[in-house]
Amino acid sequence: MRPFLPLLTFVAVFLGSGFYYLWQGVDFAFYQLPSPVATLPAVILAFILMKGAFDRKLTTFMQGLGDFNVLSMCMIYLLAGAFGAVVKAIGGVDATIYWGLKVIPESLMVPGFFFLAALISTAIGTSMGTISALGPIALGLATAGGVDKAAIFGVLVGGAMFGDNLSFISDTTIAATRSQGASMRDKFRVNFAISLPAGLITFILLYFTVKSGVAVPVNPGDLYKALPYIVVLILALLGMNVFLVLILGIGLAAMLGLFFADYTVLRLGQDIYSGFKEMQEIFLLSMIMGGLGQMMKEQGGLGTLKKALEHLRFRSRKWERLWSEFSIALSVSVANFAVANNTVAIVITGDLAREVARAEGVPPARSASILDIFSCVVQGVIPYGAQILLASQMAKISPLELAGSVHYCYLLLLLTIVSMVWRTLRC
Repeated sequence: MRPFLPLLTFVAVFLGSGFYYLWQGVDFAFYQLPSPVATLPAVILAFILMKGAFDRKLTTFMQGLGDFNVLSMCMIYLLAGAFGAVVKAIGGVDATIYWGLKVIPESLMVPGFFFLAALISTAIGTSMGTISALGPIALGLATAGGVDKAAIFGVLVGGAMFGDNLSFISDTTIAATRSQGASMRDKFRVNFAISLPAGLITFILLYFTVKSGVAVPVNPGDLYKALPYIVVLILALLGMNVFLVLILGIGLAAMLGLFFADYTVLRLGQDIYSGFKEMQEIFLLSMIMGGLGQMMKEQGGLGTLKKALEHLRFRSRKWERLWSEFSIALSVSVANFAVANNTVAIVITGDLAREVARAEGVPPARSASILDIFSCVVQGVIPYGAQILLASQMAKISPLELAGSVHYCYLLLLLTIVSMVWRTLRC
């Protein structure tokens, strides 16, 4: 237990501050204290608990900060942030929304809206950005189409979490794949096999249960501006290195803006840096948690975990694997309930999940998919999560009411559990 005390301290500080500001009635209570700041007491405690000279402790911590996987993850965060900022600046988000709504028949407007939210979030890699962009359209459907606000914003949050879970440039995907040593393409394939059925069932349920034949006007956009999203998705699916994918995506977006839109080199530089700043918090958190993780390893944290696995070992190998998958799912879910941030939850539990997966033979793409799915499911339904809070504020409804309407997340949870059990029975 001793090696894990710094990690538990971080969770306690983060969770405690959230409940304090919630009690004070502050909006977005769990997002008032920046997560990197919440790690400072944990880092101090780790230095106190670790045996040896201070220089040795510092060297261990710095080794964790400079770990190849940690630095790779951080650089991908920066490139993903820059790509998203540049494409948004040239009008890529508006163009995708416009053409998405243009091809949706009015009779399929509500289920089509779920499809559009899923498409946008997969393209831009952020659920919060999707909710912000599509929130006014959801309000229009609720007002003009007579659709219940909780229902239509539940559709929006569900679609936003669909892409947050799958997108190659989502910070959750980056954290999950890098922490598990999985390729984004392999993780996407495993993830998509579960997410697509959940999305199709949601689409069908919406078609039969929620009706709206009203189109909502939006600002027009040129289709070519959405091209960088398509290119990045295709190149990533083809297996190209993610660094090259994002660099090419930024370059393509820049050229489209410079040659076909009112865009300048100076604006390009400013937008790239703006994208960097958007990733600042998760960048710093990932580095610090890398240092903490290395100190935990030096204190025997992984040995403690392996001993716990031995005590809980099943007689049947296939049931051991099922237990390990459920333990990964449970750990990231509990962490997400505590910190109300799916990316932070993955960063916290990533190393532990990787050790569990290795011990029980769970493929990296599978463990990365489980981490991402369960963190996104929890994030999409907790009333104090940023997504629900933002959507409920835009809709002027209770977060509790909205949390019960995010049907896609509940279906994704159910189908993921079924897939875990079914995969075990087939072995």
